[in-house]
Amino acid sequence: MGRAFEFRKARKMKRWSAMSKAFTRIGKDIVMAVKEGGPDPAGNARLRAVMQNAKAVNMPKDNVERAIKKASEKGQGDYKEVIFEGYAPHGIAVLVETATDNNTRTVANVRSYFNKCDGSLGTSGSVVFMFDHTCNFRINAEGLDPEEVELEFIDYGAEEVFAAEDGILIYAPFENFGSIQAAIEAKGIEILSSGFERIPQVTKKLTPEQMLDVEKLLEKLDDDDDVQNVYHTMEESED
Repeated sequence: MGRAFEFRKARKMKRWSAMSKAFTRIGKDIVMAVKEGGPDPAGNARLRAVMQNAKAVNMPKDNVERAIKKASEKGQGDYKEVIFEGYAPHGIAVLVETATDNNTRTVANVRSYFNKCDGSLGTSGSVVFMFDHTCNFRINAEGLDPEEVELEFIDYGAEEVFAAEDGILIYAPFENFGSIQAAIEAKGIEILSSGFERIPQVTKKLTPEQMLDVEKLLEKLDDDDDVQNVYHTMEESED
């Protein structure tokens, strides 16, 4: 198994654990998808992917439809995707993905979290190179063999395929998302969820006490409504 497998195993259940937070994030994803490609999922691949993710976290269909309708209204504001880079205590690199309708507020909040937790907010490009930007798909494993799936999708850019208790996972470079999504749909395979992740190229092992210092910052970032995802180079326990 490769780095994507280890990354997935370590992070499982640590992200999107609060249902309300998951709904908020998906709501923003819907707005950005509709603004980008329109309200019809048949012609909007990004919206189709977000709707699959909404189903995966049991977001009610009515909520999804309301979010799409609201995003289509002229008065609906837009969200801008902004990335923040910096360091937590003990030399741990941190990458924060946000979706915000008020960049001034988001910058101030993120900077305050780093400052309060003895970290430092860096400049653009200061840590992003330490992470591989990947896309992933979780597909229905019924009747499928992971090794055969890997052989089928390697031509579309898949780099790592492995079985999990909740489906078969396909990982690939970020830029191959569209081609893999189209290939999966063309083959009639059910996509359970999909998304993007930044996998650290190298991780750093800390003592339990040092890990607590870093987790204070990660928790503050994770609790902010403007924050969509937080990635770091701290080696995580599998508990």
